[in-house]
Amino acid sequence: MAALTMARLSDARRLVVKIGSALLVDKHSGAFRGDWLRAMAADVARVRARGTDVILVSSGSIALGRGILGLPRTTLPLEQSQAAAAVGQIRLAREWEEALAPHGITTAQVLVTLEDSADRRRYLNQRATMETLLGFHAVPIVNENDTIATDEIRYGDNDRLAAQVAVTAGADQLVLLSDVDGFYSANPSEDPAAHRYDVIHEITPQIEAMAGDAGSGLSKGGMKTKLLAAKTATAAGCAMAITEGSVMQPLLALEEGANATWFTSRLDPHAARKRWIAAMKPCGTVTLDDGASKALAQGSSLLPVGVTSATGDFGRGDPVLLRDARGASLGQGLTRYTAEEARQIAGHQSSQIEAILGYPGRAVLIHRDDMAL
Repeated sequence: MAALTMARLSDARRLVVKIGSALLVDKHSGAFRGDWLRAMAADVARVRARGTDVILVSSGSIALGRGILGLPRTTLPLEQSQAAAAVGQIRLAREWEEALAPHGITTAQVLVTLEDSADRRRYLNQRATMETLLGFHAVPIVNENDTIATDEIRYGDNDRLAAQVAVTAGADQLVLLSDVDGFYSANPSEDPAAHRYDVIHEITPQIEAMAGDAGSGLSKGGMKTKLLAAKTATAAGCAMAITEGSVMQPLLALEEGANATWFTSRLDPHAARKRWIAAMKPCGTVTLDDGASKALAQGSSLLPVGVTSATGDFGRGDPVLLRDARGASLGQGLTRYTAEEARQIAGHQSSQIEAILGYPGRAVLIHRDDMAL
């Protein structure tokens, strides 16, 4: 099993790591675990040194803010939780920044809500920002925006948040650092016969039944949220691992054969995204000139200058059909402009967009990552 685990993690092109509050803040004393964070920073630096992009989904803002504000360790009213998050998020971001800076790593704070992935326009904006940050070799530190999120716009747990971040960023690996070392057939603290799965290739109804219902941590409910995360990640071409995270440098431990459960995917993230885009119902049509059609075939993005017309009533983030000058279908893509904006900037250079629209816009009409040709 060790060789399989090492091959997976060391081959990652883009890795998302989920870090729970209990790893950063001692649940009994409320003390911040600075030694663990610094060891984790060294782990991140080691993985990045071999060319892997790393995104961290880090809990901890409420736990940190609770201590700073002197709030009780009981369930807090919503407004107190949000106040604790506001105070704790500053501390959390600073701790990550100070831990990663000695390794020459720039950090970036990204706060999201469920609405940001449910709304296609926000999703595309988030994806573009994440891609740009990684292009600058920064490490995004992602957390749910607990200061504004209420129940109806919350992910509710960072397992699902991490899976959605992995999908948004096009990651091929997701590691959930947990208080349990994998997925078990039953709760190992209650059933001595429970066994851990090394690899799960398909999340069957039988596997889902093993996850059970409510609970947290080692209880079956904690596994249910992780299974939901695995389903989201693997459907988008991202393999996922569950492993115990409290050890120093848990990623290194995982590579060296620490217990874990890997959920595999038959697709790669690029192919999964193309399939998702191709399955959408188009809201309009964008027609290209011969030069743009040829550029798309060679892997380029679609610039406004290559567009001859745009029909339909589509908004930013909507799927549109792409046609060449003779009307043949080339595929479809997610547009970064509305139909009216596309018609105004069609045939013009990207440098002219601000003058035409009266406000700055993105240089491309449809990015190559948002096309299925």
